[in-house]
Amino acid sequence: MTTTAVLVVDMQNDTVHAEGAFAETGAAEHAASQNVIGNVRRVLDAARTAGATVFHNRIVVYPGEVGGTNAPIFRMLGPESFKLGSWGAQIVDELAPVDGDVVLDRNRMSVFNGTGVDFMLRNLGVDHVVVVGAWTNMAVEHTVRDAADHGYAVTIVSDATSSLSAEWQHAALNFALQNIATVTTTDEVVADLAV
Repeated sequence: MTTTAVLVVDMQNDTVHAEGAFAETGAAEHAASQNVIGNVRRVLDAARTAGATVFHNRIVVYPGEVGGTNAPIFRMLGPESFKLGSWGAQIVDELAPVDGDVVLDRNRMSVFNGTGVDFMLRNLGVDHVVVVGAWTNMAVEHTVRDAADHGYAVTIVSDATSSLSAEWQHAALNFALQNIATVTTTDEVVADLAV
């Protein structure tokens, strides 16, 4: 049994698709430049072959809910973007969950806030998480920090993550996260999972 799991953060139409709610922010363009969908797919294929559990996580806005007013990022959410049940909130078709994957919804930044992922990981004997997804400087970074605080060894995959721009991506990966996680590439993760 593998002690590694993959956390897929917000690989949703609104975050990375060319017709998503945030495409005009540069998010879709940066995702394409990173080949983030293709690279995440490679990580997921390798993880499933290795017997590692894949956890898809989506940020959603529930009916009648506004994301929140306590932080600018939450004011960006809703009422139409990431609306539960909408096309925008769905995981992109290329990364559709398969049998054995776990899909969790939340309305905060980190995968560890508002889901039972920590209990599930511990029940599976996981001590190492590989984090992929969007956006690197927001939900991905929050998730990486929380995973480390929860005691997991964390790997973030530089080319299987994307942000609003190359500048935001660089800032997220090359400053504070250097002290929290191992930053690696899709090729390296795929090779490690095959061992």
